Amino acid sequence: MKLNQSVLALAIAAALLTGCSSDDETATDFMDGTQGGTADASLSGYGDGSGISGSETYGSGSGSGYGSGSAEYPNAFLGSEFNDPSNPLSKSTIYFMYDSSQVQQDFIPVIAAHAQYLLSHPTRRLTLEGHADERGSSEYNIALGEQRAKSVARMMKVQGVSESQLQVVSYGEEKPSVDGHDESAHQLNRRVELLYQGQ
Repeated sequence: MKLNQSVLALAIAAALLTGCSSDDETATDFMDGTQGGTADASLSGYGDGSGISGSETYGSGSGSGYGSGSAEYPNAFLGSEFNDPSNPLSKSTIYFMYDSSQVQQDFIPVIAAHAQYLLSHPTRRLTLEGHADERGSSEYNIALGEQRAKSVARMMKVQGVSESQLQVVSYGEEKPSVDGHDESAHQLNRRVELLYQGQ
């Protein structure tokens, strides 16, 4: 019941945040295409099955410096719920549509579950690593990765997660999840990885 309320609250927050302006006007310019990028494609293809859903893919972060999780479950050192594929906590990667920082509906339950975990474990810290595919300039991709990580952070803060529990980092295109230059590789590289800091 509590998780369902959290998911509903996050869905409402996501809808509200979509219409809100960014605190960082430069980043907003990057997202709306006025800095030479393409227009935000968050509505094109949204919900048409062309993206990656939270139910299809589990986390693929390296876990380096974050405990002893496996590549598939980088946060597994936190508890058994992080190893259970049916538990949203086992998912540690949020994927995005091309040129967008809007969180897709499929990932709202994943973000809500991690927010609830952080609320019940106030000493835990989470690093939100923003990434982009190889298209666009390095500067643009750093800004886009940061906006993606900030989108996830905002949704968690709406749930009551303390800012001190969250760290936003952007790697842009520098750390691809998979090598390749086609759309299947690009889909996997447009992401935010949720990595808990080790004990």
